[in-house]
Amino acid sequence: MPEPRLGHPHLGMGVGLRSAHYPHILQEQPDVDWFEIISENYMDSQGRPRYVLEQIAERYPIVMHGVSLSIGSTDPLNHEYLHRLKSLAESIDAQWISDHLCWTGVAGRNTHDLLPVPLTEATLRYVVERIRIVQDVLERPFVLENPSSYVTFACSEMPEWEFITRMAEEADCGLLLDVNNVYVSSVNHDFDPVEYIENVPHERIVQCHLAGHTNCGTHLIDTHDGQVIDPVWDLYRRAHQLTGGMSTLLEWDARIPAFPVVHAEVLKAKQYISDESDALDGMTERHAPDQTRPEQKADSLVAQTVVPHPAVLVETEVE
Repeated sequence: MPEPRLGHPHLGMGVGLRSAHYPHILQEQPDVDWFEIISENYMDSQGRPRYVLEQIAERYPIVMHGVSLSIGSTDPLNHEYLHRLKSLAESIDAQWISDHLCWTGVAGRNTHDLLPVPLTEATLRYVVERIRIVQDVLERPFVLENPSSYVTFACSEMPEWEFITRMAEEADCGLLLDVNNVYVSSVNHDFDPVEYIENVPHERIVQCHLAGHTNCGTHLIDTHDGQVIDPVWDLYRRAHQLTGGMSTLLEWDARIPAFPVVHAEVLKAKQYISDESDALDGMTERHAPDQTRPEQKADSLVAQTVVPHPAVLVETEVE
């Protein structure tokens, strides 16, 4: 088992907790290392979701993953939101709290999407200062994820991997490396995903996300609606080699199958990290996005163009 990173324990292979799986988890108590929750689904609930979460938290480590912090917004930080986040973390003894390098709204309005920030020196200084404030309020380990993106800014001054490296070091925070997001963005913006993986600060990566995405022909969308494709698995193996191991989680947020199917998908990670002799040091070419699931290939381009971002799928599950 790898050593703790930045004081964060290595949790093994985890699954995103979704309400569709509540009965199976409560009845079967599956052999899962840990669960990750979407923070907003539980922060304001005192109904069944919160009751189920508290039962699960008694048996499994829990990590909180948010979609509304809006660290890159020009709006002031929402301290009421932060205190609710902190209260939930304390009640379930969350291992750490994570969110995304993005903004989600302006003027108090939430778009329920993870919008990209311009990668400039001014943005970097702004985000670093806000991360420091968030960490002071939460008084708990804080981790930021690289988001998938679909547009670039003409004013950007550096590649994303340089931005998040400097951000993590200057703010002294951890990183959640979403390998699928790296791949999605690399296709959308025509950069080398291996270069990205190799140039982030590996000592600060405490968690990894894996997920499926949708191939729209001209671009990819991070939909979390199916299995992980081979090029993403290859990037994951490279990341594992460079980090020495990290807590790994599978996200599946649409067309959710039975729990054993989801669990089996994340356990595939062990196949990709078991044989370190198959090092990917020579992997220099970006994989073309043609290794998609059969049902994706069968869909028409028109049908594929209206695909919601995973953040849109988040709803408060109050009962």
